[in-house]
Amino acid sequence: MFQDITIEQLLTRRTSGELTLIDVRSPSEYQENTIPGSLNIPIFDDAERAEIGTIYKQVSVEAAKDRGLEIVSAKLPTFIKTFAQIQGPKAVFCWRGGMRSKTTATVLDLMGIKASRLMGGIRAYRQWVVATLDGLELPQAGYVINGNTGTGKTLILRRLQAEGYPVLDLEAMAGHRGSIFGHIGLHANNQKSFEALLVEQALMLQGSPYVLMEGESKRVGKAVLPDCVVRSKESGTQLFIELPLEERVRHILEDYQPMQHKDELVQAFKHIKNRIHTPIAKEIEANLLIGQFDRAVKLLLDHYYDPRYAHAMSQYEGDRIVIEVHTIDEAMEAVKAHLPVKTP
Repeated sequence: MFQDITIEQLLTRRTSGELTLIDVRSPSEYQENTIPGSLNIPIFDDAERAEIGTIYKQVSVEAAKDRGLEIVSAKLPTFIKTFAQIQGPKAVFCWRGGMRSKTTATVLDLMGIKASRLMGGIRAYRQWVVATLDGLELPQAGYVINGNTGTGKTLILRRLQAEGYPVLDLEAMAGHRGSIFGHIGLHANNQKSFEALLVEQALMLQGSPYVLMEGESKRVGKAVLPDCVVRSKESGTQLFIELPLEERVRHILEDYQPMQHKDELVQAFKHIKNRIHTPIAKEIEANLLIGQFDRAVKLLLDHYYDPRYAHAMSQYEGDRIVIEVHTIDEAMEAVKAHLPVKTP
C-alpha cells in the first residue's frame, strides 16, 4: 500500500534531493500553478477532465467515476511506463490529495512502483506558502542594483548567483523582465507561482548576512512584490549602474533576440505608442517593422525609458552609490567590490 506524506515530510525529503514530485493534474492546471520543480504526468488531459466534470454535474458521481476508469484503462500501459522511467523515490499529488493522486498511487503500487501521495495536495502546499510568506523576513542588510534599462542588472545578478552570492532573482520568479516588453520570449508566472518560488528561494537565504536583488517596481509582470521584499529593497544599499547608451542597446538586443520576436515587439509597442511624441513613435514603429531594431531600441531609450527613469530618480531622496563603467563586465566587478568578502 502506498504511503501518505505531509507537507513537512515532503519539504524535508525534497531538500535532501531524494524525492521527485509528480503533478498528476491536467496540463492546464499544472501550467496555472504547481509545486516548483514538479513534473507533470496527467492522469487526464484537459478535454478528458472537462468531460468527466460535465458528467459529474449533469449525470451522477458514479457515471463520472465509470467514465474516468474507462479513460484511465485505455492509457494505463503508457502511464505506468512513464512513471517507471523515473528513478528514485517519487511522490504524487493533485488538487486536494483526492481521487486522482490516490488512483495513481494505488495503480503504481499494484505494478510494483513505489510512490507516496501528498496529503492535501497542492491546496495544502499553497496554504503552507501563504502562511510562510506571512511571517517571512529577508535579511535587512541588502544590496539593490539599479540603473537605466539595458544596464544588465539581471545579468549581473545571475552571474553573481552562479558564483555563490545570495541573490533573490525576482524577474526569474516572475517570468518577466518588468517592462512593457518584459514578457517577450518568456512565460510570465501568476501570483501563486511567483510566491511559491519566492518562499522557497527566500528560505534558502535565511542564513545569509545580506541579500542581493534588483530595484524593481512593486509589480513585475503579473506578480506583485510582498511587503517583506519591498522593505528589504527600500532598506538596502542602493547601487546605481551607469553604462554608455551603445552598450545598453547591445545588451538589450542580445537579451530580447528581436528577430525571433518581431510581431510580439510590434504588438507590445502599441501599448506605449501614445505616450511618445507622435513623429518619434512613428519612427520607432517603422524601424521595428523593417527590422532596424538597434535604431528602434535607441529611440525607445532616448524618448521613453530614460526620461521615465530620470523622473523616478528625481523623486528618490536616499543615499546612492553610483557605478560608472563602460561594459557590463566592468559593472559586475564594480558591484562585487562593494559587497562583503565571501566566506568559504
